[in-house]
Amino acid sequence: MNTTEPLRPTLPLLPPEPPTPRSAPPSAPPTAPLPDSPVTPGTPDTPVTPTRLRSALGQFATGVTIVTCLDEAGVAVGLTANSFNALSLDPPLVLWSLRLESPSLPAFAAAGHFIVNVLAADQLELSRRFAKRGDDKFAAGDWEPGLAGVPRLAGCAAVLECEAVSQQTAGDHMLFIGRVQVLSESPHAPLVYQAGHYHGLGTRL
Repeated sequence: MNTTEPLRPTLPLLPPEPPTPRSAPPSAPPTAPLPDSPVTPGTPDTPVTPTRLRSALGQFATGVTIVTCLDEAGVAVGLTANSFNALSLDPPLVLWSLRLESPSLPAFAAAGHFIVNVLAADQLELSRRFAKRGDDKFAAGDWEPGLAGVPRLAGCAAVLECEAVSQQTAGDHMLFIGRVQVLSESPHAPLVYQAGHYHGLGTRL
């Protein structure tokens, strides 16, 4: 779905304020009290639990991707991921990560190529579909062979077709680094994920 910028209401013009006399310096405006925050500030003594860390990291808004590859038998594998980031412009490198417990990990660990499909806002249902386990995820969506035959999704905000160059274990995830070989983008508004919910791009500030 395409997002449009909401119309900004027209504010009435306020009458000008009278000038401040030279003999009296202008007073500082009163400080408004800060609204009560439901979040308790952390301290060095507060443990960083997985639940608290997940909640805090969820405040960082991200795009949403479907990362695809072919397994050793040539079968298409894909999953929804927002753990995607730029790494280097020269050389052109990107990275993403996958849980070590993911059943898709062996396929991506053995794959020589992967494709990062950056989803558009109107591809929300595909994001939900690929976030679940299923045998026929690719039955929905406009898919075609991309680099090395890896599935590439049409209608995305951007697509990065990569050669896998590095992987390493970090905590409970595997990091994948890829060199971008083919790049495409479109004017479609991207899908956004924040605090456990999907969002549109919203108004440009």
